[in-house]
Amino acid sequence: MNQNNGMSVIVKTVTRLLAGFILLYGIHIVLHGHISPGGGFAGGFIIALSYILFMLAFGKEEILKRVPQPMISLLESLGALMFLAIAVFGFFGGYFFANWLPKGIPFKLFSAGTIPISNVALALLEVSLGLFGIFLVLVLLKFAPLNEEKTKKK
Repeated sequence: MNQNNGMSVIVKTVTRLLAGFILLYGIHIVLHGHISPGGGFAGGFIIALSYILFMLAFGKEEILKRVPQPMISLLESLGALMFLAIAVFGFFGGYFFANWLPKGIPFKLFSAGTIPISNVALALLEVSLGLFGIFLVLVLLKFAPLNEEKTKKK
């Protein structure tokens, strides 16, 4: 198994089949987080796992060709700014994080005002890309193993 080319053909095929479903499940958790268990952090974590699965199966070069590391950092920052903007817009309505959208019908998808938008900003941009960025940095950093002779000398 060559690390530069990812894993075996079987793992790559299974990843092609499953990564999309994992991503869709994470998006489902994010969008329904205000009416069922889940939300921004849980959905973002699941979305990050789909990225990490893709990278483990195909190798870091393939994911860096598709999404460069500076873009990951930019989108993560955009997510944090979007989350802050939602809070500040609420401040104009009376207090920090005030709801400035119509509430809608209870237990429907668009029924929680700004909470679904906050979940999207938190999950899709901040949590998922933040966790994937951390994983990517850990993969890209390679430390040379300590030379045993140097460690034996005091």
